[in-house]
Amino acid sequence: MKDINSIMPKIPDMKWGALMNKSPTDEKIDHMNKIFPPNGKWHTVFEEKDQVHIDGKRIWKKDPMSWT
Repeated sequence: MKDINSIMPKIPDMKWGALMNKSPTDEKIDHMNKIFPPNGKWHTVFEEKDQVHIDGKRIWKKDPMSWT
């Protein structure tokens, strides 16, 4: 399987890029600005109901009110 960075176009002065399965909201873009380094690389972000896969790593969505 090829790396996404070898397939996607190189854009000058790009901080980061994301290939997503759902359209991003302003809140999600602000959150991704905090997560991704400004190195010009592309990332895959696939959202499901209870989890998010970022670059192949699963992150569970949890309600902050249910944290102990």
